[in-house]
Amino acid sequence: MLYPEPSTLALNEQTLREQICDVGRRIYARGFAAGNDGNISHRLGPDRVLCTPTLVSKGAMRPDDLCIVDMEGRQLAGTLKRTSEIMLHLEVLRADASVQSVVHCHPPHATAFGVAHEPIPSCILPEVEIFLGVVPQAEYQTPGGRDFAATVRPFLGRANTVVLSNHGTVSWGPTLEQAYWNTEILDAYCRILILARLLGRVERIPDEKVLELLKLREKFGAPADPRLVEGAPMRVNETFGRPPE
Repeated sequence: MLYPEPSTLALNEQTLREQICDVGRRIYARGFAAGNDGNISHRLGPDRVLCTPTLVSKGAMRPDDLCIVDMEGRQLAGTLKRTSEIMLHLEVLRADASVQSVVHCHPPHATAFGVAHEPIPSCILPEVEIFLGVVPQAEYQTPGGRDFAATVRPFLGRANTVVLSNHGTVSWGPTLEQAYWNTEILDAYCRILILARLLGRVERIPDEKVLELLKLREKFGAPADPRLVEGAPMRVNETFGRPPE
């Protein structure tokens, strides 16, 4: 699996609207967004962001339902009201000009880790090391405001996916497809972790083999892992999967 090349995806606004609706349908079909949960955004320009409306099912959105806001969250276009959680998206977009798309939803297995305040362990599945890296967990804040948006600030530039405590997840990337992939990869990973722990144990990949995986990230179009650049600890949450003493 390779990341899409953003340079080959110069999309017009109508195409982006259709793509956001497609991602919305996939999120809804996967059970990542019950009712009208979740929101999606894509950068249109330096001061314009296309986003989903509030109180509309992600499985039933139409291109004309989408809204346009500025980088302060003020609505510029759209007959429906923009998502109430747009500040979360703008926090991510302001931090990194290479990020074009943000996806927030409630994938159940990943959200379970956020509800349990259980850190996502690392060094277990090769694909996760290559495409996600370490997945941090943000502290809880009431959804919608600037304090809520600020909970992801410590992880911007260091991660592409964050678990929101007692809430859900947020993922981002240079394309809508990539931002969605990050969400899907994380939830599949969390489901595998839960099943493995039910079996009794979780075995980790040896450190030297993890280093090989992290060095493969560039080949697959992913940025360098902070654990390589900053010499951060290789493993996260060593205690996950250990039998109780």
